[in-house]
Amino acid sequence: MSTVHLVMAREPLPVGLKVFLAGPTPDKSAPVPSWRPKALVIITAQWTGPQPLTVLTPESRDGVRAERYEHQVDWETDARAGATAILFWIPRDMRTMPGMTTNVEFGLDVSTGRAVLGVPADCPNPERNRYLAYVARRHGVPVCETLTDAVAEALA
Repeated sequence: MSTVHLVMAREPLPVGLKVFLAGPTPDKSAPVPSWRPKALVIITAQWTGPQPLTVLTPESRDGVRAERYEHQVDWETDARAGATAILFWIPRDMRTMPGMTTNVEFGLDVSTGRAVLGVPADCPNPERNRYLAYVARRHGVPVCETLTDAVAEALA
């Protein structure tokens, strides 16, 4: 049986296969459900590899925020750099999850050969993902419209 482990923001980064879940994180000022628990369920269902897989999320365990902003940014940067795959899922909603930092992170990671872009057509502001999808295709990054498909690409 394949094993999937979850490592959350600022927790030690293990060795081995890792998928980073990049994308907008809900903000307390405009609370909406996170997409990452659903992604973890899909990953756990799809993972059939012979070795354990670690899923890295920039969300904090029990909602405990970083003492310093730099600690969070440094952890996310290191986690993406060490990930086997970087799954960008961008259910863009300019009101509740604009994903401005996600845009920058995607720009930094688009040419790594490890990125997958998920841009759901049914999100509130799909037009705001057009540029990212165009850039992804120019760099040969898989572009998916469902989280299930994006997970499958990241696990491949």
